[in-house]
Amino acid sequence: MKTTTLPRLLALACAGAATPFAHAQQVQLYGRLNVSLEAARAPGAQVERMVNNRSVLGFRGTEDLGGAVKALFQIEGTLAPDTGAGEVARRDTRVGLEGPFGTLFAGHWTTAYNRATSSLDPFYPTTAGYMSILANGSASSADNVSDVASFDRRQANSVHWWSPRWQGWTLRATHGLAEERPGNGARPWLLSLALVRDAGPLYVALAHERHREYHGPGTADTGTKAAVGYTFGATRLALIGERLEYELPASRLARNALFVSLSHQAGRHGLRASLGKANDGHGGGTVGFVRGGADTGAVHATAGYEYTFSPRTTVYAYHTRLRNDDEAAYDFPINGVGALGGPVTGAHISATSFGVRHSF
Repeated sequence: MKTTTLPRLLALACAGAATPFAHAQQVQLYGRLNVSLEAARAPGAQVERMVNNRSVLGFRGTEDLGGAVKALFQIEGTLAPDTGAGEVARRDTRVGLEGPFGTLFAGHWTTAYNRATSSLDPFYPTTAGYMSILANGSASSADNVSDVASFDRRQANSVHWWSPRWQGWTLRATHGLAEERPGNGARPWLLSLALVRDAGPLYVALAHERHREYHGPGTADTGTKAAVGYTFGATRLALIGERLEYELPASRLARNALFVSLSHQAGRHGLRASLGKANDGHGGGTVGFVRGGADTGAVHATAGYEYTFSPRTTVYAYHTRLRNDDEAAYDFPINGVGALGGPVTGAHISATSFGVRHSF
């Protein structure tokens, strides 16, 4: 007579119990390593450094629940090949459902406003990223009180809905819950909306984001932008216009900005260029890079080259230069030079970068 061990009995019992609810599940391990050697310069300061351009490591997957509905999940963490640092779920992390109703999920995720145009910047996310000019800096991981300036955000404690695609159009919405309770009595929260058409050679995006009570009770900040990209042959041209408005306790502050990018791919060789211009701020006060008054604008220009070894491995080089007007204090959004000790207000700063990017 065959003897059945206790572990085998437990395994058979679990398998039998799970059979009525068995569904197919797919899980993927993925990542991106993006590191460059960089010479950064500011007035009175220069440094040669190794920088990490948002390397990631993550798991994602789906489970077929039947009835055209899927469960989905993702756990994405930071990874710093230059220092070895990292956090398990510091980047896009979520759990939710996908079906005929669209995609509904909760977690720590990039807002609809952010995602609507980030693909139009060929240098996103690096030292040369457009967040120096657009969106007022980069909040790679933020809640309603940890960063009250940036509209380029990954929002903690947020709920997201993406509509089904209809003739190439998608509506996306993000709501950052009012969990934080600052001492001034405010109850800050976020609402982010984006309407995107991504079909064929034409890309169109309209986005609006509202930050409620980020600067105290009764205040409200807004970001609004429109973007268009067009691909003709191996070349893509993109244009983004944005207006940011901040309602401060004693004043209002507003600023307009424009960004244009050009990408051309000839086989393995890629040419990239971008130009961003921030106008003078109107009103009073300072929020992040944005200041009110005359001579508070800036221009940020970048030119670069990429060589693609494979769909996964690319080497690249670029030179980026940011010119501040006399009263402006813009800095690179990632790997800024303000920490080098040189003055930023009115400064012309630059960086030359040589890097490698590998995805898996």
